[in-house]
Amino acid sequence: MSNKNLIDTISFKVEETNPCQKKFSFTIDKDTVCREVAKTLREFAGMVVIPGFRKGKAPAKMILSRYEDAIKDELKKHFYSTAFKKVAEDKSFEIVSYGMPSEAGEIKLDDEYQFSLTFDLAPEFKLPEYKGIKVEVPAAAVSEEEIEKRVDYYKEMYAAYEDISGAAQKDDMLKVSYTSDFAVSADASPSLARQVEAKDNWLWLSEPEMIPGAISALTGAEAGKEYTFTAEYPADYREADLAGKKVTYKLTVNTVQRRKPLALAELCEKMKVESPEKLRESLKSTIVREAEMKRSMEVANLVYEKISKECGDFPLPPAILEGELEKELRRMAQTLVKKEEDAEEFRKDIEKHRKEATVNSMMKLRRMFILRKIAEKEEIKIEDHEFEGQLKSMSRYYGYKEKELRSMLEKTGGIEEMHLDMLASKVSEFLAKNAQIVDVPAKK
Repeated sequence: MSNKNLIDTISFKVEETNPCQKKFSFTIDKDTVCREVAKTLREFAGMVVIPGFRKGKAPAKMILSRYEDAIKDELKKHFYSTAFKKVAEDKSFEIVSYGMPSEAGEIKLDDEYQFSLTFDLAPEFKLPEYKGIKVEVPAAAVSEEEIEKRVDYYKEMYAAYEDISGAAQKDDMLKVSYTSDFAVSADASPSLARQVEAKDNWLWLSEPEMIPGAISALTGAEAGKEYTFTAEYPADYREADLAGKKVTYKLTVNTVQRRKPLALAELCEKMKVESPEKLRESLKSTIVREAEMKRSMEVANLVYEKISKECGDFPLPPAILEGELEKELRRMAQTLVKKEEDAEEFRKDIEKHRKEATVNSMMKLRRMFILRKIAEKEEIKIEDHEFEGQLKSMSRYYGYKEKELRSMLEKTGGIEEMHLDMLASKVSEFLAKNAQIVDVPAKK
């Protein structure tokens, strides 16, 4: 269907319903409706088959009598999408979301048609000077103590596990065989089946726990002995079949292993460096880069705080705010609700949580609109290759195929959120690079 004639003839009136929200009332005149009906009938004639007529040759009245409801639905979709396009093309309106059509009566095929759409618009505010802002932050510095802590960290990380004969401690690794009282279906995923029953499986007594409660239940365990304990899976557990469930395990400890930290010379060999001096030099460079990145983020945050203060108060789009509020409440629930008792407690304090979520949502949206306005002014964009690179990194980190992760994000609206987060990071880097930084002594 061509939009050309319709988009030119459709008219609308605008009224403000709330701050950052406008209602657009559209009218499509009788002649345009009749013209669009005729176009739609011709398209239907080319698609449907009516006995006794060749495709495309059936009389219009016959097609209309058989497919009137479908034709009306197609016209409505066409009118609504064209109305949206007409408003979107008007650069005086910066649309950020829109609602379903309202105040739309039954469409008549020989009369004018009226309907309304409500749009959330970006807030209007004056952007202050954002380049050359003076901020005071401590200079990035690295102490010998930090370097030695990093050496110790890598000694532990590359440590080899060795069998021990004593009782298991936190951070030990156990080879275990276990069964449970959870019955899995024949078509259960391999990961679910392995979670509830396994032979000679490795289990770490460290966070995050492979089986909830394992650290408490198996600290002090010894090889060759059996143990029984009940695991309480959190409501947001990755395996939906286990989420919120209590599962009793009967477990045999086959082996207890403990890390044996590497000697410094062994660590140098493992990390392929010539000497302890070279190792410390390399680690120092890494820590300096990390400190500089942290400092840059601190600079960006301080600059943003000054910009935000200068922007003053401004309203936020209501539909966008409500959507962000619901997402924030879900995030809070996922953090706080790990078992049934937590869920009841969360529901009891829902008003307190809603107030906190509202404040967080308003702060997040305010930041997004301010940084987005700077991005528009400076023509800062997220290029396709940058987005694809980030998607690949996330796929590797979460253990998903790239196509699967993309599909998940598309279903949940995560693609847009990911794009906005990347844009905010890029603008923050820009603000940090263009700030006037004054070094001050680090706080002790």
